[in-house]
Amino acid sequence: MSFWRPRPAAPVRFHRFPALLPRIRQQWARALTSSGTVCSPTRRWTASTHGHTLAGPLYRHRPEKTPLITTAHGPLTGGLRGIYHAMTAEASLIAISHHQARSAPDLRISRVIHHGINTGAVPVGRGEGGYACFLGRMHPDKGLPQAIGAARLARMPLRIAAKMHNRDEHEYFRTVIEPLLGPDVEYLGELNTADKYALLGGAVALLNPIQWAEPFGMVMIESLAAGTPVIATPRGSAPEIIDDGATGFLRGGIRELAAALTEAGTLDRSGCRRAAATRFSAQRMVSEHLRLYEEALTGVPAPAGARAPLDASFLT
Repeated sequence: MSFWRPRPAAPVRFHRFPALLPRIRQQWARALTSSGTVCSPTRRWTASTHGHTLAGPLYRHRPEKTPLITTAHGPLTGGLRGIYHAMTAEASLIAISHHQARSAPDLRISRVIHHGINTGAVPVGRGEGGYACFLGRMHPDKGLPQAIGAARLARMPLRIAAKMHNRDEHEYFRTVIEPLLGPDVEYLGELNTADKYALLGGAVALLNPIQWAEPFGMVMIESLAAGTPVIATPRGSAPEIIDDGATGFLRGGIRELAAALTEAGTLDRSGCRRAAATRFSAQRMVSEHLRLYEEALTGVPAPAGARAPLDASFLT
């Protein structure tokens, strides 16, 4: 009788850039070899194991002494706090925002690494559509009623693109959002990538009045990459992403959000794009991960400002 056993850990994987894995693997292998670590990019080898789920640290069949790194994509508080405490006994824990890290001061956070996107793949819009937009999920946490209220106070049309898959999302739309729709507030459904960027690029601003401490808001950096300012509530990671008065506005109530929306057209859209390209690029994100991988392998902290052991410029 034979039993199923997990395969040995695979090489470091970049789940957002699978097509680039062979090139990343080769350059990472050359970097390790130049630092005295011998490895071959042509065989299955493991430099470190980086997981993005709670299951990663439970994987006991990884090669012995392989450094373990995991990224927390959700809250570090609540029922999962004990799990993260146990996890950091043998794993390096990455937070995706400083706010997320500060929410659990007793946890050992190895690094804060903001998400990044391929900004070169996002077309820059001119914001000439005369409307505000909302992107997100049909959930009370996302603040869509607040966005509708702010747009109406500012007398600006609002176009909504939102995911609506499960029963709760459909029920929330039917009972709360649908009655608020009208000629000035249009629900477009869930858009594909090209249509999403077209919506963002044509908008005067993205309204993102989140109602919870979101660890990181991907939609905000997508908007900035399209050159579109973001008007958000100052919760969670929003103050780390938005430069108030430069790439958007951080405001609390609906009246304050509406007033900010009327001022959004005065902001420099090229500055929004610049912020995305310099602070939230895939190149920056990958480089910061690779510096952490090198530290995990060598046990030596990388000097401040040190270049990553990979030329990640091909990610832009």
